[in-house]
Amino acid sequence: MGSWLTGFEGVFAVKLTLCLVLGTLIGVERELRNKPAGISTHCFVMAGACLFTFISTVADPNSPARIAAQVVSGVGFLGAGMILKSDNNSVKNLTTAAAIWFAAAIGMAIGVGWYVIAVIASAYAVVVPRIPHVRKWRESQQDE
Repeated sequence: MGSWLTGFEGVFAVKLTLCLVLGTLIGVERELRNKPAGISTHCFVMAGACLFTFISTVADPNSPARIAAQVVSGVGFLGAGMILKSDNNSVKNLTTAAAIWFAAAIGMAIGVGWYVIAVIASAYAVVVPRIPHVRKWRESQQDE
């Protein structure tokens, strides 16, 4: 192989594959609920956070938190752009923005090699949106 190889390619390929699988699982759940951020968005955010975290841990293992903090802020800015406030003061896409932020955290977990934690967090991200909302339940009870 050429000298341009770093020796981390195999490890990164595993991390990126896990981002693809977990990002797809979360993205499918969001698409099934007709939400604006689906498979591609979750996969890209997760893999991007993973890549930044991986680079940070390899390039400067004594201070990986520095880049991690920037990932959190950057993805928060991305999420803020997704949130819409309508004329009747209702807020839309707040959960979608939170899902994107959470996907970045999962990507960071993968980036540092916490695979089991990333899988558990992904299961959480798929289950939580499926929990019935109390407000919707109360509204349906009042309609009866």
